[in-house]
Amino acid sequence: MADADLESLIARAGGLRLAGRAAEAVAAYEQLLAQRPALPDSWYNLALMYRRLGRFDDALAAYDQALGHGLSGPEEAHLNRGVIYADDLRRPDLAEQELAAALKLNPRYPPALLNLGNLHEDRGRRAQALAAYEQLLALEPGHPEALARAAHLRPVEGPDDPTIGRLRQAMARPGLQAQDRAGLGFALGKLLDGAGAYDQAFEAYGAANAAAPAARYDRAAQEALVDGLIAAFPPTDRPEADPPAAPVAGTRPPPVFILGMFRSGSTLAEQVLASHPRVTSGGELTLLPTLVREALQPYPVALSRIDPAARESLARRYLGDLERLFPQADVLTDKRPDNFLHVGLIKRLFPDARIVHTRRHPLDNVLSTWFLHLGPSMAYAGELMDCAHYLAQERRLTAHWKTLWPDDILELDYDAFVEDPRPHTQRLLAHCGLDWDDACLAFHQTDSNVRTASVWQVREPLYRRASGRWRNYERQLEPVRAWLEGQGLL
Repeated sequence: MADADLESLIARAGGLRLAGRAAEAVAAYEQLLAQRPALPDSWYNLALMYRRLGRFDDALAAYDQALGHGLSGPEEAHLNRGVIYADDLRRPDLAEQELAAALKLNPRYPPALLNLGNLHEDRGRRAQALAAYEQLLALEPGHPEALARAAHLRPVEGPDDPTIGRLRQAMARPGLQAQDRAGLGFALGKLLDGAGAYDQAFEAYGAANAAAPAARYDRAAQEALVDGLIAAFPPTDRPEADPPAAPVAGTRPPPVFILGMFRSGSTLAEQVLASHPRVTSGGELTLLPTLVREALQPYPVALSRIDPAARESLARRYLGDLERLFPQADVLTDKRPDNFLHVGLIKRLFPDARIVHTRRHPLDNVLSTWFLHLGPSMAYAGELMDCAHYLAQERRLTAHWKTLWPDDILELDYDAFVEDPRPHTQRLLAHCGLDWDDACLAFHQTDSNVRTASVWQVREPLYRRASGRWRNYERQLEPVRAWLEGQGLL
C-alpha cells in the first residue's frame, strides 16, 4: 500500500471515530489493519470503537495487538483493559491485574491509581483503597477526586477534624472546575453529617448540588412518561387481552429484578440475596435500559409493536448478554433501581420474572438522594422538591404495576427490615424461590463486588441510624414534608 493510500485510510478511520460513527470506524480500521497490521495506534483506536459497540472481547484483543506492536504509553492500554474487566465484564481480579501492569510500567500514572482505589472500594478493601488514593495525592496533592474519595473513607471526630479542613482548603483554590467543586462538596457534606454538624452539612450539600452539572428536570415530561406506561399496560389488558409470552426455550432463567428509588435499600436487598450460596449479584446492569434505548424507541409507544417474535428476540438478546457476563451463575440479580420504569416490559419478556421493589420513608429517601453525587442524567437529584416529585411518580407507577402483578412484586420496606431483619429475609428468599440460609443474616461478611454509593453501609453489621435520618434536617425539609403530605405519601 502506498504511503498516500495509508494516510488516507488512517484519516478516514480517524474521522469516523471522531464523528461518533463507531460501526463505520470499526470497518475502516479493520480494512486498514488487514493490510498494515503493525500500526499500534490504529489497534488502540479500534479497541475504543469495539468497546463503544459493546464488543468487549474484541476490544481486549485489539488492545493486545496495540501492545504487541509497541504502543507508545502502554500503561493506557492496560488501564483501558482494566476498565473493561471492571465495568463491562465484572471480572475484578483481571481488572486488578491490568491496573497492576499499568503501574509497573508507570508507577506515577494517576488514572491507574485512581481506578485501583475505586476497585478496592468496590471490593470492600478500605485500607488498600485509602493507600491508593494517598499514593495519588502524594503525586498530585490537590487531586480533587482522590481527596473526595479518601475523605469518604476516614471517620471524623467533629466539625474541626483535619480532614474537613483539608476539603475546605481544596475547595477554596481558585480556578477549581465545577464538577470538582461538586465532588469535594458532597464529600464535605458527608463528613459534616457524620460529625453531627447538620446545618453545615445541609449547606455543603446545597452548594455541591448547585455546582454539579445537570440537565433540568422536567416534571411534566416525567408525568407524561408515567402516564404513557400506565396507558400501555391498562388493567383491562390483564390477563385476557395480553397473554404473556412463553419462556424463552434453551436460555437461562431471568434474574431477580430489584428496583425502586435510588437510595431506597436496593443494595441491601441485593447483598442479602448475594449471601445465599446460589446467588450471584449482577449489580446495576445497563442491559434493560440499553434494550429500551436501542430497540424500543419511542418508548413506551413502541411497546405496542412487541409481537411474540419480537418478544422472544428481545428476551434472547437480554439473556444472551447476561450469560456472557455471568456464565457460571445460578440465580442472578439485576439491581438497577430505575428499572421500575420497565416492569411492564420485564413481565412481557419474562412472564415468570420475580421482582423486588424496595422502599423507605419518603423523607429519608428524598434526603439521601439529594445527598448523593448522581450523574447529570438524573436531573431530579439536584433539587429536593424535584426528588420528591420523582419519588411520587415512582410510587404512582409502581402501584399500577402491583395491580397487574400483585403476586410477582415483593415490597421490601427498608425501615421495617432494619428493625427486624429475619422475617423480611425469610419473605425475600421465599419470593425468589430460595431455601433459608443463615448466611443471609450476615450479609455484611459477603465477599462480593458492590459498585454503588452503599458500598460501605452494606459491609457493616445492620444499623438503624439511616432510618429516621430526616429528623436531623426537619427544619430544612419542612416544604418537602408538606408537599409529600399533600400527595398522600406521608
